[in-house]
Amino acid sequence: MQLKAEIMDESAVQRSLTRIAHEIIEKNKGTDNLVFLGIKRRGVPLAKKIASNIEKIEGVELKVGELDINHYRDDLTEAHILPEVTVSDLPFDVTGKDIILVDDVLFTGRTVRAAIEAIFSLGRPSSIQLAILVDRGHRELPFRADYVGKNVPTSTSEFVSVLLPEYDGCMCVRLFSL
Repeated sequence: MQLKAEIMDESAVQRSLTRIAHEIIEKNKGTDNLVFLGIKRRGVPLAKKIASNIEKIEGVELKVGELDINHYRDDLTEAHILPEVTVSDLPFDVTGKDIILVDDVLFTGRTVRAAIEAIFSLGRPSSIQLAILVDRGHRELPFRADYVGKNVPTSTSEFVSVLLPEYDGCMCVRLFSL
């Protein structure tokens, strides 16, 4: 892979996460009944950052859970016939909750489909809203994010990488050509 561009630096990512927090509060008319589910891996720290921003704005601490979707994926290759299943860390019951599902990049929609299936295996939420840092297009399934940090038109020969301090030591979004 060859780096084509850094499409968001740390400041741009932080601004997007702050804007998404404000949009969530506005759309939901506050924070009553809201919980966050970050899709493992990179959706988890993003969910925590958005929830932390909401806490700074509203003074309310929201619960954040971790959702492992490996068991629900439909795009496993033969090399990964038996996915590694890790326990989802959910400090709350999803039933009746308004869930903000968070991930780093929205591409084909298959990850979102798997996440929704995983959520419904745990209970029946009141609603599920999708927050994405980067929407790169090329949907194969009919999903659209409710909250988007940045829309980045890409070709299928490009790759979007979200780097986060928890895993990479820095925070930015980069575009690579394959």
